[in-house]
Amino acid sequence: MRQPLLLGMMRLLDYPELAAPQALLGFIERCVERGLNGFDHANIYGLGECEARFGAALRLRPQLRQDLELISKADIVPSSLDLSRWRVKHYNSAASYLNQALESSLARLGVERLDGFLLHRPDPLLQVEEVTRALQAMLASGKVGWIGLSNAEPLHWQVLARELPLRCNQIELSLLAQQPAWGGQLQAMQAAGLQVLAWSPLAGGQFPPALQQALGEVATALQATPTQVALAWLRRLPGNPLPILGSLRQARIDEALAGSELQLDAPTWFYLAEAARGIKAP
Repeated sequence: MRQPLLLGMMRLLDYPELAAPQALLGFIERCVERGLNGFDHANIYGLGECEARFGAALRLRPQLRQDLELISKADIVPSSLDLSRWRVKHYNSAASYLNQALESSLARLGVERLDGFLLHRPDPLLQVEEVTRALQAMLASGKVGWIGLSNAEPLHWQVLARELPLRCNQIELSLLAQQPAWGGQLQAMQAAGLQVLAWSPLAGGQFPPALQQALGEVATALQATPTQVALAWLRRLPGNPLPILGSLRQARIDEALAGSELQLDAPTWFYLAEAARGIKAP
């Protein structure tokens, strides 16, 4: 994963200008031209419609597939898709469900292979041997290039990594979600060889006023923008976390790319961390 960021497809349906396959294809092509070829999907994004729309666009130019890195995730069952009498959101890491989810994602995207396949959320009912065999079989089949986890804690990846070549762990990480930086989680992932993928790196644009002010001050000092500074704060962390940008607005993507080389020194990092947390470093 050498690109400066990944593009998250969770909110694809929120962009009517990308609804037509040709329009979405143009967007994908522009991203690839800018060096952004990683697209982060999940089987539940838009209840499958996000993958389906992406696939419809890709079918207009199938040869583009070789330039893309397609990631998808599975094991969350939204309440609307629960077929039991309880209609409850739950997790399903059974081999049969994961295999069905993989095949469905491949069909919606119109591809024969996913570059990456992730377990979306830690399942308290996960059976290690069953999941291990299922993911190993996916790799052996060639339908998945590599596997990883999402939202996993150290014990989750330590157990699964005994038998599986895990590539990454996708976690919430931002100035408003700093705990992995303070609790040793990032160092543990780095030691385990797991790439950190940071979802919601800009906290959904919900930075409080005090943090907005601090970001503005740093941005002015560094001749950058607050968004660029917030992403640079992430890059300063151990393991060089790779942000997953949730916005599909071209202007926001261009802004993020323009600041991809921005670096923060330690005092600036701690200044922003303190502004976000509201407390001084211990």
